[in-house]
Amino acid sequence: MSDPYRICVVCSGNICRSPMGEVVLRRAFEDAGLADRVVVDSAGTGSWHVGDGADPRTVAALQRRGYDGSAHRAKQWDPEWLAGRDLVLVADAGHRRGILAEAAREAGADHVRFVRAFDPDVDPDGPAKDLDLADPYYGDDDVFDACLDQVVRAAPGVVEHVRAQLDAR
Repeated sequence: MSDPYRICVVCSGNICRSPMGEVVLRRAFEDAGLADRVVVDSAGTGSWHVGDGADPRTVAALQRRGYDGSAHRAKQWDPEWLAGRDLVLVADAGHRRGILAEAAREAGADHVRFVRAFDPDVDPDGPAKDLDLADPYYGDDDVFDACLDQVVRAAPGVVEHVRAQLDAR
């Protein structure tokens, strides 16, 4: 068996958006029968929350939709991971710029994509602001639910992209 396909979802502190992506995508790959071939993790560009659980509002939003985010522990993105991930999914343009700056020192960054680029209702070539996941950190439950909705809408597209990549291996 070949090495697993590795995905990292990246946001700022790894307590809101990227844990949502990690949890939702893990379930999506389980549902697609690909859990044994795909590894999903997440990280933050900053170190503020390393070791902390997901924001309680993130856990609550996930729970309202039938997901369990209680085991999550925040970690910081390490630029050395870029070469070891098949797909890096960023929450917004700031995260993308930071990782692409790191990629300029490494080999290629074609595998750095916006989460929302996989939402069928979003133009993947459109303005970056349209590709940003809503940042719920300073918002209420409605903003957390809206962010989670964006992640859930993108998940099937991520699964299909990865399935095609796996088939091509």
